[in-house]
Amino acid sequence: MTDSYKTRGACPFYVRTMTPRLDAIGITTADLAASLVFYRRLGLDIPAGADSAPHVEVTLPGGQRLMWDTEDVIRSYDPEWSGARGGDRVGLAFRCDGPAEVDAVYDDLTGAGYRGHLKPWDAVWGQRYAVVLDPDGCAVSLFANASQ
Repeated sequence: MTDSYKTRGACPFYVRTMTPRLDAIGITTADLAASLVFYRRLGLDIPAGADSAPHVEVTLPGGQRLMWDTEDVIRSYDPEWSGARGGDRVGLAFRCDGPAEVDAVYDDLTGAGYRGHLKPWDAVWGQRYAVVLDPDGCAVSLFANASQ
């Protein structure tokens, strides 16, 4: 037996180089307008007229897209869809400029009526960290390096 299986050129016929790359993150929401207000408050540039659309997307500074769909849109192509059960499966995390900004953004959001999940604290991994829930109950983390 040879070691040819260890070389890239000797890959079996069913193995191929994969090219998928993460391009977008989707949020399914019960109330699109309320969700967009929340994410605008976090600084996302979401067009003003988007609140009544069934699907909205924005391109983030790094080129990734963040998309929102109403529950009705999801059910239009997946009639059996019933939504997530039992907690978060994907989380969004927003980097702040420093520890004081984590506190300020948390205070701004909770002061506007959004539900805080974890008050700002100095995490053992070296960050100031907090979690707020968006209008659909999805956890949104706020963080900054604690040494900033």
